Amino acid sequence: MAEKRKLFEEVGAEAPRAQPAGGMIDKGRGGARGAIRLWLMLLFALVMAMIVVGGLTRLTDSGLSITEWKPLTGALPPMSQADWEAEFALYQQIPEFQLQNNQMTLAEFKGIYWWEWGHRQLGRVIGLVWALGFVGFLVARKIPTGWAGRLLGIGVLGGVQGAIGWWMVSSGLEGEMLDVASYRLATHLGLAFVILGFIAWYVFALGRDERALMQARRGREAKLFSMGTGLMHFAFLQILLGALVAGIDAGRSYTDWPLMAGGFFPPQPFDLVPLWRNFFEDPGLVQFMHRMAGYLLFVFGLVTWLRARKSANADTRFRFNAVMAILALQVVLGVVTVLYVAQMHIAITHQIGAVVLWVLIIRARFGAQYPKTQSIRGSAT
Repeated sequence: MAEKRKLFEEVGAEAPRAQPAGGMIDKGRGGARGAIRLWLMLLFALVMAMIVVGGLTRLTDSGLSITEWKPLTGALPPMSQADWEAEFALYQQIPEFQLQNNQMTLAEFKGIYWWEWGHRQLGRVIGLVWALGFVGFLVARKIPTGWAGRLLGIGVLGGVQGAIGWWMVSSGLEGEMLDVASYRLATHLGLAFVILGFIAWYVFALGRDERALMQARRGREAKLFSMGTGLMHFAFLQILLGALVAGIDAGRSYTDWPLMAGGFFPPQPFDLVPLWRNFFEDPGLVQFMHRMAGYLLFVFGLVTWLRARKSANADTRFRFNAVMAILALQVVLGVVTVLYVAQMHIAITHQIGAVVLWVLIIRARFGAQYPKTQSIRGSAT
């Protein structure tokens, strides 16, 4: 029989009641969000470095120096004089050497070899970092609910990227090709930006818990998110066109601005047969498309920025301000790249600017989808 309670029994003597558990929205979703976010940040930095090294590899005409694809054994560079001579002999069999670099010495070959080897080695490092991180979090059961497929997808895309890289290189090993096929280069670079975009979005998403994201989405700025999506797609198209320009050195073909060889339209832009080849291989037409797309991207970015200025959220406005600032800088860098005949330091700065712009657009788009809450005074929290 239960003991009767005393009339003046102290309230504090009562056994504490169990506190209510968190809502079902967070149940089973914890995981190691912070640790995974740091791992993704490392991958982001490595992929960004990969894009820059890839650009330098192209600018130094080093991409065809390694004529075989050896994903495992290729991690070791030539270790002896005989190994170097064997690698050089393989390079001497391809059109780039026979038609363009037939005066190249072994010492000069080593210079371009190290660029391509470093590019491939960095790809191996990225794959290793991804595999160790993903398997480690998976075995430890620290991956938040719903994230395993997303993180696996990054690795799958990375594997596909390696295969596309060899598909690109193989295009320059036969016939009379002096460089890789420009459309394959564009595919290779485009996928790198896709991978970088996914990683960036995931880093932003893991910066807040699921409850905060769902609450933030209630204030979603649908119109601005839609315009941000359009800007992202437009920027991606411009990146692909930039890869076509780089693939055939079109940036060094017409070095006047705002005209091209004294006219608005480049001379004889459709001389190649069949017609479609001109859109990939004619330097004048390819550079013209890149220029026109750049102007249109700037105009669309300006319209998006003016729309973003009307946002009631200060953080969202700031994100789109950053996009507009870098977009304007990219236009200037593009013009300078043309006027200075695509010198290496200017051209690579322009490419780095494309990476920064791409990530800032994705960041602004994320901010429109998940606006940060702010106080009545307008400061974000």
